Amino acid sequence: MLWAALSSVVGAVLLVAGIPKVGDRDRMARLVRGYELLPDAAAGVVGAALPWVEIILGSVLLLGIAPSVGGIVSAALFVTFFAGLTANLLRGRRDIDCGCFAFGGGADEVERIGWWHSARAAAFAIVSVVVVVTPALSVLERVAGAGIGVFGVGLVCVGLYARSVMSFGRRPIDDYLSNAAIEMRAVQSVSRY
Repeated sequence: MLWAALSSVVGAVLLVAGIPKVGDRDRMARLVRGYELLPDAAAGVVGAALPWVEIILGSVLLLGIAPSVGGIVSAALFVTFFAGLTANLLRGRRDIDCGCFAFGGGADEVERIGWWHSARAAAFAIVSVVVVVTPALSVLERVAGAGIGVFGVGLVCVGLYARSVMSFGRRPIDDYLSNAAIEMRAVQSVSRY
């Protein structure tokens, strides 16, 4: 069951990464070009194909269809991500969008990659290699493992979403309003005289 859960985790992550990217081919091409590792023409093709590769590969791993082949292909994909991220980090190029899970920030906001992104890609490559050696599983083990894997990824996604919209303690707007209140008091005290 652990093997099926690992395969499902990798598959679900690839689906979560690929589905939101399908609708914006131009931005995907710009993102791949931003890594400056491929010629422009190849970057456009890779940018257009990558979301579909992630979706198909994620589905294959999630459903347990040929887990060895899916594990090898996903390991190669994550090693490629690791190499691209690491090459740019070693060149000091951090002001590019990772592109891992759709697109970070708004159109005017610049995302920054870090060693965390590279380590995450390496970890998924290792898990994908482990999926390659998956022993034969019964249908019940496959379904139970897939349920555990999808539940785990879903829980992480919900947690990350909640973290992005919730803030504990002071919020950035509180700091802005505090400064504005101080300025208003200063203006009021000056205008009295």
